[in-house]
Amino acid sequence: MQLHYQTIGQGQPLILIHGLFGSADNWGSIAKHFSQQYQVISVDLRNHGRSPHSDSQTYAEMAEDLLALLDTLGLEQVDLLGHSLGGKVAMQFATDYPQHVNKLIVVDMAMRAYPDRYTQLMDTMLAVDLSQMTSRSDVDKALSADIANVRVRQFLLTNLVKNEAQLQWRINLPALKANYATLTAAIDVNFERPGLFIRGERSDYVQDSDITQLQQHFPQAEFVTLPTDHWVHAEQPQLFIQTVADFLA
Repeated sequence: MQLHYQTIGQGQPLILIHGLFGSADNWGSIAKHFSQQYQVISVDLRNHGRSPHSDSQTYAEMAEDLLALLDTLGLEQVDLLGHSLGGKVAMQFATDYPQHVNKLIVVDMAMRAYPDRYTQLMDTMLAVDLSQMTSRSDVDKALSADIANVRVRQFLLTNLVKNEAQLQWRINLPALKANYATLTAAIDVNFERPGLFIRGERSDYVQDSDITQLQQHFPQAEFVTLPTDHWVHAEQPQLFIQTVADFLA
């Protein structure tokens, strides 16, 4: 599968991978900063953003998608940074194709299985009759009955697009729901080269027990905790940039 991507800057390639319900657009200011020194390539995973849709979505397939992108761009070795779901994809790619990864950065994600956090949220999105909606605010109001968090709704609404005057979800919600158990399952990964794991202090995605496990599978990895929730790069962009820059340097 040929993924949609955005590229900016020149230098050592740095690939950025978004999380569930995200897209390449999530990395705007981060990508712009690192483009001063790197060729920054922000990707849309399958079933996300402007990338093709598929009924299947395994970590092996998503790693293969990234390999196809490297082949398309003629890249031999890259630095790889992934947040949340993108962090698991990055770990899988580094495991399957270690010769193509120089340094690995994983943001607020471990290799263990995770509980079901988002099936109800996807059901809420799927239940909205977009044919009866004329504006983003209409959809926001429909979502608000079951999704109280304004910030979460605003993030989800970045996936709302208008096609021939009809609002629709750009992400492939039916496929994401069908594959959600696969996405939350544990993965068997390891990487012998330098790695950096960044977690949010107020997030429960990476716990102390996770770090113990990760240290065994990523023996050259460093671990840093920043004063944020799960959206580390959005909540503390300057601190995040400095942490990543120090590691890449």
